[in-house]
Amino acid sequence: MKLRLGRAGVSLDDRLAALAEAADLAEGRLGSAVIEQARGVVARAGTRSGLSVDHTAVALAGATGSGKSSLFNVLSGTSLADVGVTRPTTAQAQAALWDATGAGPLLDWLDVPRRHSVDGGGLSGLILLDLPDHDSIELTHRLEVDRLVAVVDLLVWVLDPQKYADAAVHERYLRPLARHRDVMLIVLNQIDRLPRRAVDRCLTDLRSLLAVDGLSRVRVVGVSAVTGEGLPELRAALSAQVSRRTAWASRLEADAAAAAGALAGGGDDTAGIGTGIGSGAGTGTRAGWIVPGPREPVGSGEALAGSLIGPLVGALEVAAAVPLVVEAVAKAHRHRAVAATGWPVTRWLRKLRPDPLRRLHIEGVVGTPGRTSVPAATAVQRSQVDTAIREVGAEAAQGVPEPWAAAVRHAARSHVGELGDALDMAVARTSLGVSRRPRWWRAMGAVQWLIFAALMAGAAWLLSLLAVAALMLPEPPTPSVGEVPWPTVLLLGGAAAGLAVALACRVFAWLGGRRRARRAADALRASIVDVAGRLVLAPVSGELDRYRRFVERVTLARSR
Repeated sequence: MKLRLGRAGVSLDDRLAALAEAADLAEGRLGSAVIEQARGVVARAGTRSGLSVDHTAVALAGATGSGKSSLFNVLSGTSLADVGVTRPTTAQAQAALWDATGAGPLLDWLDVPRRHSVDGGGLSGLILLDLPDHDSIELTHRLEVDRLVAVVDLLVWVLDPQKYADAAVHERYLRPLARHRDVMLIVLNQIDRLPRRAVDRCLTDLRSLLAVDGLSRVRVVGVSAVTGEGLPELRAALSAQVSRRTAWASRLEADAAAAAGALAGGGDDTAGIGTGIGSGAGTGTRAGWIVPGPREPVGSGEALAGSLIGPLVGALEVAAAVPLVVEAVAKAHRHRAVAATGWPVTRWLRKLRPDPLRRLHIEGVVGTPGRTSVPAATAVQRSQVDTAIREVGAEAAQGVPEPWAAAVRHAARSHVGELGDALDMAVARTSLGVSRRPRWWRAMGAVQWLIFAALMAGAAWLLSLLAVAALMLPEPPTPSVGEVPWPTVLLLGGAAAGLAVALACRVFAWLGGRRRARRAADALRASIVDVAGRLVLAPVSGELDRYRRFVERVTLARSR
């Protein structure tokens, strides 16, 4: 059920929900005091909305000698409150009830055991409380005032001509309660003791003091409990508040706004919402503490794509030995190309050399299990990574106020301990494109074997001719190319052609190695970017999103 729409068109329920979420979002970022105060307001609102909404709890609060007990008696038409010259007179709060039906649970919650039913005055639904003196020499009296001032629906501050400018009431209560001006009345009592002109001057001076307190729009009434002057106006003001049956909701709206202000200001606006009463806190939030709309979050694709993502990924690549792996990709390509296309006579020698990638325990295919054998990052490389991460956190935190900025910077470093393993696994599992053997390798390998077969045929032919000559047998006819016999052409031409093809294949293998190294570098960079995104940028982005949500919730809770 939506309790009430405020002037901003936002229901009280929505404000309280926003305040509760803001308190949750601030957990671990702001001080526990302001968070607990905000949660206390939400809890108190839930309790108060479940009690009688047909009754309005109004507290008469004031200093010793202000005449609030006399005013209590006059308004209630009784002599319930003791009036005297001793200090303090009022030791415990008591209530006068106009129509007590259903008010019991509310008074139980307020913890006011002294209750009296009264009639008349057109104030049905009013619960008028006479509080102890806020400047009492008894600590228990002051604590009772603080407790009830924090929870009643409407506050009536009773001042007197002698002490209306007393700093104690202004600094301890009125100024911290500036947000509660809609549920507050100021009564200048005992005006019968002043000449008419002095009354006007006192009221004017009091209004100017209230304006300094942030209460320029609060209603001020001059009364005399002795002569009755001003009492009709005071009764009318109370009757208007009671008849609307909305003072309780207005009080909760003010409490929610004050609690949200405390969250926004880091504790400067805590008074008036619970334990902050009487703490002497200031009235406003620190200027600029909340930034309405921080820039795009880290990791959104734009914010750090330029100046920071490059240095960070570069430092991570060096720490992960990516340049070494890229070089190994080029060498492995050349090594395997030579083994596949080299001269068969010497090809077997290549196979005796270790494969550069396998030596690093990198197969270069997706899903390769286990760790690599790349060298661990040096102290200098780790320092470079740490510096790059700090720069990411510092840049992301620009424009974000403390302590949220500290949370953003901490988020950037929150997974530093996982980076080593994550980088190693990223390198091990990245497809480097070296498992696929180019088709020309097979073709050149076949050509080499054909050349080698021709060479061997020439060698066998020459050996057979030598054997015939050694046995002095008739020499068979031997075809020739010009003056050179075919056996010699096959032997020498095969050797020359094999070496030429092997050298040509080495050139192509070198070019192919460079191409594959570039592709491997791109693939490894993508994997490193993914690691940077998951372990550095995503936590920062999440913290900025959390702060932005906090700003939205606080803004909603403060809207009035």
